[in-house]
Amino acid sequence: MSWSWRFETASGALVDPGEVGGAEFSAQGDAESWLGESWRDLADRGVGQVYLLEDGREVYGPMSLAAQE
Repeated sequence: MSWSWRFETASGALVDPGEVGGAEFSAQGDAESWLGESWRDLADRGVGQVYLLEDGREVYGPMSLAAQE
């Protein structure tokens, strides 16, 4: 199994994972932990929302990276 994130701008345009440091993970928890540590940097790089993928299949999303006020 391979877990990864699909990155999009807030308007839904795809963001190249290579431009924002995307990676593949062997476990869902690892992918989610990485996002928890990286979301602010991703948001600063223009990522507005993410989708979690398992072997290319959408598991959940969109999940906004906008900071809660």
